[in-house]
Amino acid sequence: MGAGVSDLGGLYVLGTERHTSRRIDRQLRGRCARQGDPGTTRFFLSLEDELMRLYSQGSAGKLLESSFEEGQPLEHRWLNPMIERAQKTVEQHHYSVRRRLLQYDDVGSKQREVIYGLRNDALLSDEPKEIIFELIREEVQHRIEEFAVSDPKAASEKDYQDYLNWVCQTFPVSLKEQELTGKSGADIEKLTLSRIEEAYQVKEAAEDPQMLRQLERMVVISNVDRNWQTHLTEMEDLRQSVGLRGYGQKDPLVEYKSEAFGFFEQMMNQVRTDICSGIFRSVTNMRAYQNMIAHLQRTARTTGPAGPDGAAAGAVAAQPAVAGADSGAHTSAAAGKPLPSVKRTPVRIANEPARNDVVTIRKGVETQKLKWKKAEKMVKEEGWLLVEEK
Repeated sequence: MGAGVSDLGGLYVLGTERHTSRRIDRQLRGRCARQGDPGTTRFFLSLEDELMRLYSQGSAGKLLESSFEEGQPLEHRWLNPMIERAQKTVEQHHYSVRRRLLQYDDVGSKQREVIYGLRNDALLSDEPKEIIFELIREEVQHRIEEFAVSDPKAASEKDYQDYLNWVCQTFPVSLKEQELTGKSGADIEKLTLSRIEEAYQVKEAAEDPQMLRQLERMVVISNVDRNWQTHLTEMEDLRQSVGLRGYGQKDPLVEYKSEAFGFFEQMMNQVRTDICSGIFRSVTNMRAYQNMIAHLQRTARTTGPAGPDGAAAGAVAAQPAVAGADSGAHTSAAAGKPLPSVKRTPVRIANEPARNDVVTIRKGVETQKLKWKKAEKMVKEEGWLLVEEK
């Protein structure tokens, strides 16, 4: 403080309004008298200030009008406590908003822990193959329950055929219905996993070990990242719309938690499915893919066809994703010639669903339920069929 200022009364702070937070008002008062220096604070208010208009409930105006005298400032000893009560009301409202926001964010935080845990395991693990086979095991268990082949007494021929179709479309393995008939779910799981492990051993023999570890990490991380980004978009849409359910006498937070769990479970299932489908369709180089196909074809000729179409390894007939290569430059393993680029004609759909409608789509034996904004491209460009629900 400069010389002579203390003699004049110190710093004089003028406030043109009272803030909605008592903490800021106290900070302003503290400016006038630091470390014992003299000072004064005075606030000037208007009955049209936001704090007075919205939170004093009109009582301040009535109180001041009752003590009004011409030419005198509008003052009253009850005015400060009244303003502090209004500030306290605002602070409680802001606190409830922050607490509610934290409750919504906690839902996403728990999901992030699961996703980041899986991602970090893939990045830091010396054997990412173990993570992949754990996901494959979960997917096989899920499909055994889905196709109802766990109970040999209740399973029909169609159930076994659907399960075999899924196995042969997802993995380059050879299974026959006779090998499954009469077996329990645990035995079917054990047999399927053993065949998948045998096929993966062929893949390991054809690939460079170091490059294969990097490929395994890439398959896990890329599928996790892609599905997690889509999930975050769906969660944001849900967050924006769930508040309207309060009009239906439902707690938006409870509704948000319930649907968020369903979205997350669906996303994790999709991650698992994509990893199972992608691990045998991804290679580090084309030579390794051709070697693996040649070995599997020799095995197919020895064991015979796996299904009525005579294909023992139909899952690997599709062109693989080559790490570090352009997907348009793949060559055919059987003919050694470049594959012609085929442009799929977009599908036109009558009575197209709304953007956020949940629809069922099917491709082969695989079905998915998801919003139309995500399913539209799959139906129109990737060969999925839209299932009309009755």
